[in-house]
Amino acid sequence: MSGKDPFGRPLVSDRAAESEPVRGWCDLELQRELPGLGLVCAAVELGGGRSPTGASPQAVMASLSELSNRWRGQRAVGVRQEPVPAAYRVFFRQIGLDPDVTRTPVERAALVRVLEGGFVSRGLIADVITLALMDTGVPVWALDADTLAGPLGIRASRTDERLGRGADGPRLGGGRLVVADEDGAVAILFDEPPREHRPKRSTRRLSLYAVQVAGVPSLHVEETLWACHAALVEACS
Repeated sequence: MSGKDPFGRPLVSDRAAESEPVRGWCDLELQRELPGLGLVCAAVELGGGRSPTGASPQAVMASLSELSNRWRGQRAVGVRQEPVPAAYRVFFRQIGLDPDVTRTPVERAALVRVLEGGFVSRGLIADVITLALMDTGVPVWALDADTLAGPLGIRASRTDERLGRGADGPRLGGGRLVVADEDGAVAILFDEPPREHRPKRSTRRLSLYAVQVAGVPSLHVEETLWACHAALVEACS
């Protein structure tokens, strides 16, 4: 890890005043079948200075530009051989996904960088998550915390379950791995959440979560969330 947040600043060690990343719950049967699988979450309280879905500040844009320079063709092709990305490839195969067809988050982002000629800004939250992902290999997603009920965790979907809160949400069928709260599934594991749970311009409370798999150290995952937390709080203050 670089030891820096997405603004390029050293990660601080004194975090007593900030909310600590916490482990989400995981279905016991899944824990037995997939050792090392876990969810790590972080709550983010935003100020009123900038919308979390609006344009990124100059500091983030500069970091994206610098990241583009570091992630050229050879690095993008070789990313799958790095330890953390390789761990997610192994996990994808464990759950029946071919990572050469359904790419892991970091490989997908690297491919997009090559196709687009650089990391293109897609708004503050997306940019911060991209910076953290490419720095550590650990994928992070953001939810509007006000749309959630209780802590997040990982489980298998139920036979009659739908994704999200709406009665017209897509049916999941049984056995799909999902991120869920007390009221139901809020995202398919490794997929973007449905629109109703995504942050909006008016969102001031975020719930970030990172998916951990075997071979990815807990400290690595927590530092990824800290990097996102610090960048978002700074940008929206």
